[in-house]
Amino acid sequence: MSSNYKIPESVLVVIYTPELDVLLLERADKPGFWQSVTGSKDNIDEALALTAQREVMEETGIDTTQHRLSDWQLSNVYEIYPTWRHRYAPGVTENKEYVFGLCVSRDTSVTLAPREHLQYQWLPWQEAADRCFSASNAEAILQLPQRQR
Repeated sequence: MSSNYKIPESVLVVIYTPELDVLLLERADKPGFWQSVTGSKDNIDEALALTAQREVMEETGIDTTQHRLSDWQLSNVYEIYPTWRHRYAPGVTENKEYVFGLCVSRDTSVTLAPREHLQYQWLPWQEAADRCFSASNAEAILQLPQRQR
């Protein structure tokens, strides 16, 4: 696969507090679209946990090594929105997304990547799930009460 194309394997990282408030980011390329941290593998050999660590750092400035990053052992396959298909090799229409959770304290500093996100907000988990444009993101957030221990 050409390095010019995105790899159709990505991570979704739900960042939340012990009180189950969830960090959501507003996409710069789609204002009004709110989501958790997401991002594709940089190369086919990149471990998913490293993809999650890298994406969290790039998008929020949060260092996952200072918090509890957990692999939820959950994956979703979804159709890539036509808007973004040009980023993938011709004929690639689906992406496999692996879900991680990251528990942080509410006072954790967030520094957005301005090219990727316009603003962020902390919301109670149910409200955050309702705000997400991605069904798989909303479903992951709705699992928080069972996953938080």
